[in-house]
Amino acid sequence: MKRRQNATWEGAAMNQHQNAPELADVLERVQAGHFVFRAGEAGEYMYIVQEGEVEILAPGEPDPVRLALFSEGDFFGEMAVLEELPRTASARAVTDCALLRIDRETFDQLIRHNPEIAVRMLRKLCQRLRAAHTQLPEAPPEPPPTPEPREPVAPAAAPYLLHEPTGTRYVLAPSETNTVGRKDPVTGLTPTVDLGSIDTKKTTSRRHAAIFFRGDGWYVREEVGVANGTFVNGKRLTPGEPHPLVPGDLVRFGLVELAFHPS
Repeated sequence: MKRRQNATWEGAAMNQHQNAPELADVLERVQAGHFVFRAGEAGEYMYIVQEGEVEILAPGEPDPVRLALFSEGDFFGEMAVLEELPRTASARAVTDCALLRIDRETFDQLIRHNPEIAVRMLRKLCQRLRAAHTQLPEAPPEPPPTPEPREPVAPAAAPYLLHEPTGTRYVLAPSETNTVGRKDPVTGLTPTVDLGSIDTKKTTSRRHAAIFFRGDGWYVREEVGVANGTFVNGKRLTPGEPHPLVPGDLVRFGLVELAFHPS
């Protein structure tokens, strides 16, 4: 089966080396149970998982603590490329793995030619900043005002996206922005509409699009850095620009097509 070319990091990395005789030099195979690197070691490379699974472990007693589990298309060890600091955690192969080893020069080329890489890394760094912010001491919040009693309102039927081949429904929340994509083990974020189970070819980006309701109706917006596009009734959307949705619209994220139903 032909592997996808641009939906994931390893596709971009392979493109950088596709005509180079040294391709075999950047492909590292690690047996299950062996370490890719250990905490405290100097780091010169980041890695992209081409095959298999890798777990990230923090030192712990009596056993190390798993922080994340990465599979095909995910990346890890990037801080060594960005900051030239010792490894803060260990990486161990859960299964036999094929990893693409990325040095600083190759990383620079990946960023230039595949914007999704930069976007995912920025989201990961933003998540770290938010986590650090929540640990700062804050003044105790003032108690909220007591809400006035209201008459109960009958809930409206929830809008949803329907994947007709499998019958899968993805319910949308009118009061929030519904993200569409696949779970990202790098950032730990799971989209509202997680297409991972039906997108077997992994053509959708980790954070592919957003669907939201505002005063005059429902809209879909493609996120920045998306590799395979978002389409409404066959028309490619412009990234970052909201597009209105009407009942029966066919919305395609990568190769996954869903029908929009307002209720």
